[in-house]
Amino acid sequence: MSERVLTPRNRGFLFLDSHPAGCRQLVADMWQACPAPSGVPEGDGPVALVIGSSAGYGLAATLAGLKRAGIRGIAVSFEKAPTVRRTATAGWYRTAATADIARTAGRDLVFLNGDAFSDSLKDQVADLIEQRFGGRLDYLIYSVAAPRRIDPDTGTAYASVLKPIGQANRTKTLVFDDEGVPEVREVETGPAEGDDVEQTVAVMGGADWERWIDHLAARGLLANRFATAALSYIGSSLTAAIYRQGTIGAAKADLEATARTLNERLGKTVGGWAVTSVNAAAVTQSSTAIPGIALYTSLLRGVLGEDLVPPIRQLAALWDQLTGAAPLDLDDEGRIRLDTFELTDDVQAAVAERWESATTATIADLANLDWFRAEVRRLYGFSVPGIDYTTPVATDIPWPDHTPWPASGEAPGKSSQEGRGRGR
Repeated sequence: MSERVLTPRNRGFLFLDSHPAGCRQLVADMWQACPAPSGVPEGDGPVALVIGSSAGYGLAATLAGLKRAGIRGIAVSFEKAPTVRRTATAGWYRTAATADIARTAGRDLVFLNGDAFSDSLKDQVADLIEQRFGGRLDYLIYSVAAPRRIDPDTGTAYASVLKPIGQANRTKTLVFDDEGVPEVREVETGPAEGDDVEQTVAVMGGADWERWIDHLAARGLLANRFATAALSYIGSSLTAAIYRQGTIGAAKADLEATARTLNERLGKTVGGWAVTSVNAAAVTQSSTAIPGIALYTSLLRGVLGEDLVPPIRQLAALWDQLTGAAPLDLDDEGRIRLDTFELTDDVQAAVAERWESATTATIADLANLDWFRAEVRRLYGFSVPGIDYTTPVATDIPWPDHTPWPASGEAPGKSSQEGRGRGR
């Protein structure tokens, strides 16, 4: 197994390599930060499917589901393996660490690496649910952020874009030079053209989420009172033009419309329900690509400090609501809201004031830049406390295998979904 000293090499917010030990420690830190449940989950635990499990809120959903709800089941992501020249992607190493945590916790969680948009992966998941998990799925968490999607029916490739709708948008954004010096710039993004909106909705809207439900329902795999949640974001008025009112916002609106359709259908067929979960701002590999989001998030941290609720605690709250351990907290549109602390009038007013004052000369006094820089680096396993980055580290970490669990090869027990508590 190859070992080498890894130093961060990046182009903007994109890093060329990832640090396996840093990624492992990051996952361990998230596990420790997740509040423990008041009681030990009974029996085998509910069967869950997390789609997009290796990064951001999807990773938080996987870890929080393990700790808060005692889930078993399947976690799906799409990551690159290590090569002779490059490390694996950070999500590859985070998945290996998560698999170890699941096994230590005594939970049978299978990790699949593949294209979540494809029907072949959907078939593989359905077969596993049928053959390994008693033929019934209790929960599905959908957390997919992707640049493109191929429609399995037509073979058409769709590409998502980050553009405002109607007119160009000028906004402040935060960048760092090669020495890590911050700069506040104004950038202009041209408006969506042609079928940009339709393409983005096809990738990031609700079509694939609904296809997953259709696929599993056709195989008779949805448990009584099955529940599903798609993770979403609304955000601040400061970023609305490029986000909620832009092409991505159109996709999120489609996701919410899909939730309403699925909710009605599942209620009639299995007594189940569907919902979108609106999460708060966080530093993720996806969010750093959106103009203005880096500036907004660093200013938000400057205002809230430690009161900025991290994804792992937000997703712990989501699992409590899904399982009935806590009552559902829905807004008027039927969405679970985990972002209310961020969008209060006083917080948004304070962030807006700092936004107006933000320049390259003032940004260090207005935003928590040290925190933001470290969060970006931690996405790739760097700047993680407790890691000696001068020590060579093995990079050829294998993907978690599918060895039958328990180790004796005995078939896991069937899901005890009948009468399971739910928050609806």
